[in-house]
Amino acid sequence: MGIELVIFIAAILFGIFLYWRESNSNNIYRFVNKIVNSKELQMKADNPKGFVFRQAFIPRLIFVVTIVLVAALIAEFLTPISVFGSYNGVSAFSSFAVGTLLGTYLANFVIKTTEIVEEKSDSIGDLVDGAVEKGKDFIDDLKTKDTKVVEEAKKEIETEPEVEKPSARDRLKDKGLM
Repeated sequence: MGIELVIFIAAILFGIFLYWRESNSNNIYRFVNKIVNSKELQMKADNPKGFVFRQAFIPRLIFVVTIVLVAALIAEFLTPISVFGSYNGVSAFSSFAVGTLLGTYLANFVIKTTEIVEEKSDSIGDLVDGAVEKGKDFIDDLKTKDTKVVEEAKKEIETEPEVEKPSARDRLKDKGLM
């Protein structure tokens, strides 16, 4: 189980690297597109789509599984490692494929979030400045309201006539307890 976890984490990192690399340049995808498609069907020069970058789930899944399968076949025939000879090899193969796919989606999330933050950074600063100003105004209003309430309470206390209250002894005598 430990080696599978290491393989899975390495696959996530590989997926992140693959997505990031394709987000910078899609020259390999463009080259394959030129070989496979006719001139009318070739992608436009400004199209950033790649094997995994800005690709739907199914084509991305097919590409990732194909790459992992080719790597597993190379490892199977050129090295003494038997990838498809045991449960552990098949499990490592599937862990690497799923981890790579997960890594591409994780990288997609990070790149989109970064773009949105960069795009909205000026408006976020304005929002924060506006919120700070509103907060200062609110605190000033609270301070002035508090002082007004305190002053009114002082005036009420000063204007109330002192009614002489009977002492505790007199009240006990009135009740007949003394």
